[in-house]
Amino acid sequence: MYIGNLSKFTQTTIILIIIIIGLVYGKSLLLPLIFAIIFWVLMRKLKSTVNKISVFRKYVPNWIKNLSLSIIVIGAIYFISSIISSNIETIVEGYDTYEKNFKILLTSINDTLGIDIKDTIIGEKDISTTVSSLVETIASSLTNMLSNVFMILLYMLFIFLEEKNFYQKLKLIFTENNKYQSVSTTLTELEESVSNYLGVKTLVSLITGILSTIALSLIGVDAPVFWGLIIFILNYIPTIGSLIGTLFPAVFCLFQFADITSSILTLVIVGSIQLVIGNILEPKLVGNSMNISALVAIVALSFWGLIWGTTGMILSVPITVIMVIIFSKFENTRAMAILLSDKGNV
Repeated sequence: MYIGNLSKFTQTTIILIIIIIGLVYGKSLLLPLIFAIIFWVLMRKLKSTVNKISVFRKYVPNWIKNLSLSIIVIGAIYFISSIISSNIETIVEGYDTYEKNFKILLTSINDTLGIDIKDTIIGEKDISTTVSSLVETIASSLTNMLSNVFMILLYMLFIFLEEKNFYQKLKLIFTENNKYQSVSTTLTELEESVSNYLGVKTLVSLITGILSTIALSLIGVDAPVFWGLIIFILNYIPTIGSLIGTLFPAVFCLFQFADITSSILTLVIVGSIQLVIGNILEPKLVGNSMNISALVAIVALSFWGLIWGTTGMILSVPITVIMVIIFSKFENTRAMAILLSDKGNV
């Protein structure tokens, strides 16, 4: 009995190790596919919303709806990439000014506190190297996020082509004991949970990004639309995303204004926007659609962040929601679904 259990445990461990290795080394293949599926789910949600209008449901062919929504997604991606490209150029052009202001700020802090901040924090590195490294890191991260756009769009095209015959294939595969109905119901639950969460998260992130852009414009921060977009993207990362999104423009103010007051003002205003929307508006809209505990969300954030970096953090909650739903459908994994869920209701 003990040997059998040990053997089963060993097999499970080996399978998990193989899966993790596959996730790490299959990143370039899996991430575009996952994003394509997510966009496809969101577009199906939009299409079902549009179909509630009788005119569109009766007179607009399905292929026209798919084409229109695809054009909207492509347009949004192009708009985002254009903003990122133009604003990165703006930031790079102001590099000399930011470097000069940063030196002024360090001198002011040194005189006020009577300590050498440069030697204490930066060490022997040149200030210009530090500033340049920060700018290059931001630019590189954003460029990498857009590098797989073509593959995502290609996957989406073939998913739409496959969608027409997908459920017919399922009927042919699951022909016994209402298995097709069970699988179909599970897929519907997955689609509704993920689309509801991502839909609400997108709306909340959009509101946060727009309000932050307006606030940063009034403060006079360079490239406010760029920082609003950064806040919008980072808001998808649970817990720490809003914090990082608030710190980025606040730190940038130190380079632009060489003044702590502007940085603190940015931190307070943008942080207040994040606080109000994240703690009042978002909980009311999201409700129990996630159905995962706070501890599980943090662990998932750390795990997927370790596996896939920033992109993994963004995907951590949807992936965990999918795992809870799938685990709940099988007797052997139902206990795991209960542990992952918020209140044990699966």
